[in-house]
Amino acid sequence: MPPGRVPLALPRAMRLVRFQPPGGAEPRLGLEEEEGGGLVDLSGAEPSLPRSMRAFLETGEHGLAAARRVLASGQHRLPRAGARLLAPIDDPEKVICVGLNYRDHCLEQDVKVPKEPLIFSKFPSAIVGPFDDIVHPAESSEVDWEVELAAVIGKTGRHIQESAALEHVVGFTVANDVSARDWQMRRNGRQWLLGKTFDTFCPLGPAIVTKDSVPDVHNLSIRCSVNGQLMQSSSTKQLVFRLPQLIAWVSQFVTLRPGDVLLTGTPPGVGVFRKPPVFLKPGDEVRCEIEELGTICNKVV
Repeated sequence: MPPGRVPLALPRAMRLVRFQPPGGAEPRLGLEEEEGGGLVDLSGAEPSLPRSMRAFLETGEHGLAAARRVLASGQHRLPRAGARLLAPIDDPEKVICVGLNYRDHCLEQDVKVPKEPLIFSKFPSAIVGPFDDIVHPAESSEVDWEVELAAVIGKTGRHIQESAALEHVVGFTVANDVSARDWQMRRNGRQWLLGKTFDTFCPLGPAIVTKDSVPDVHNLSIRCSVNGQLMQSSSTKQLVFRLPQLIAWVSQFVTLRPGDVLLTGTPPGVGVFRKPPVFLKPGDEVRCEIEELGTICNKVV
């Protein structure tokens, strides 16, 4: 390096996205320069990288380092207007969910705080983008909202120790665990799966915010509003089981792989426990936001 030249400092924090350019072209990987800001075309800058976020995360540090270089270069920018943001990952092997994981959510139901994590799942086919529609199924009359912090796995592991758990997380995003309460609570033997996994029941995004840019993921405000009315407002401080505990627990049973999505539970304020209950109907707009991570907004159709 020539004398006096300062080496390029690569950013650590990134906001990884998937987007569709104007004209309906093939989806591409990219980055948000900042929350709600312009986009960086990662696929255009590094055409050898996979265009699936799951496959990209499987490349590990190689892919992340390439993304940092592109972000630091100041090139391959494109305006946000006209581009359609997609779910940051649409093909995870697993979508793992946690029930009753906010202390204040347990209180609103008058149930005991669980002694062990309550685990269920959604099918990946439930995932839609951060601004896509939620389709109200004809089979349900009790569709509800649940804003959730989601962690995205970046490193394979089984029997992971709590002390090493966050090493397996690449970043975080916002999720809405849309739920058909009639199917969750009364139908299908009261098993939760069918009520949780109708198509479009997992809006996700807008970005995977790498963990480097989140100083304390267990101290973030988390909110949900419906048609502009605030319904849920809490903090991830209220989590019963924090991410290291959840990752250690789940990895006893299944191997966690890059791209797997872990929804960590919802705070109080869901529709089913309101007096009287309130459920989503076509035309409603649901806005979920988490401090430092961003906002998703989905219309019910």
